[in-house]
Amino acid sequence: MLNAGSSTLKYRLVPGDGGIVEGGVVEGIPHGAAVEQLLARLPGKETGKEIGAEIGAVGHRVVHGGTRFQAPVLVDDAVLKAIRDLSPLAPLHNPAGVAGIEAARRALPGVPQVAVFDTAFHATLPPAAATYALDRATSQRYGIRRYGFHGISVRWVSAGAARLLGRPLADLNLIVLHLGNGASATAVAGGRSVETSMGLTPLEGLVMGTRTGDLDPAVAFHLARAGVDPADIEDLYQHRAGLFGLCGDSDMRAIQQRTDPDARLALDVYCHRIRKYVGAYHAVLGRLDAIVFTAGIGEHSPVVRARSLAGLDPHGIAVDPARNASADPAGNTARLVSPHGARVAVCVVPTDEERAIAQETADLLELS
Repeated sequence: MLNAGSSTLKYRLVPGDGGIVEGGVVEGIPHGAAVEQLLARLPGKETGKEIGAEIGAVGHRVVHGGTRFQAPVLVDDAVLKAIRDLSPLAPLHNPAGVAGIEAARRALPGVPQVAVFDTAFHATLPPAAATYALDRATSQRYGIRRYGFHGISVRWVSAGAARLLGRPLADLNLIVLHLGNGASATAVAGGRSVETSMGLTPLEGLVMGTRTGDLDPAVAFHLARAGVDPADIEDLYQHRAGLFGLCGDSDMRAIQQRTDPDARLALDVYCHRIRKYVGAYHAVLGRLDAIVFTAGIGEHSPVVRARSLAGLDPHGIAVDPARNASADPAGNTARLVSPHGARVAVCVVPTDEERAIAQETADLLELS
């Protein structure tokens, strides 16, 4: 599995027999050289040629599939061009994904390459959820709609929550809170995404490490009229906002340890936004069976879990203090943190996007 960023290449080697997973990160060098370096790192192999003979497929995380790609797909020249053409919708992510795919195709000729899209899980959004109230001709011309992100993670943890609860996923209504440096909320009905907080880009929705989340669109006009350059506004929204903008720190662990007013406000704003989305998505779903916390903050912050759901007891939503405070030492076990007999289960389900990509890649090749 390859996850190509602008300056990093994350990789995982997932054996077909479910054995030990190898992985790591190559940083600071072009993707072509990074692929060669990671092949040389793999255990017991001297050259990329040797390991290449044993690799059955390479799965690639691609952030934006637009409306064209609604499931994993084998990469050929036409698919690669289509992913490249979607770069205006994800200028920080899709070009890096293309570079990673190109490098892997060169290094491992003949090995199937599969693109797995972060947006694909949200292809089931109903029109009322996916459509912005904008001039229709403009929306159609520029591809403006809600696409949603974190779909690979949401699909994985939704299935994990169903296993934890011992119920078919098709019978469950869930709210999945993927809380990391990027953060999103998704309403999942019967295994299908029906509403999600991220939109045209990953900027919309919850407060994030350095991103604004929801913001009055007129803020950009106000700043532009005041003479702020559009490029600086985008940089502000993407890199100098969110938790970092509120208190100068994007690390939730550090923020929770601070006692100053800025840190307290940042935590309040962060949890208030989550609670607001939980209430809204409960209304969208009608019946709610479980709330699922995942990703770095969601899995490891009892404070955020408790404060985000505080005051929702009348809706059958509560966190048990003892269960919530007890951590899984291995950090990889799904568990309940709601009280016994709660009407709405509150779960912590670790995400594993790399294994999810490997699984979706294997499933596609088996069907092919």
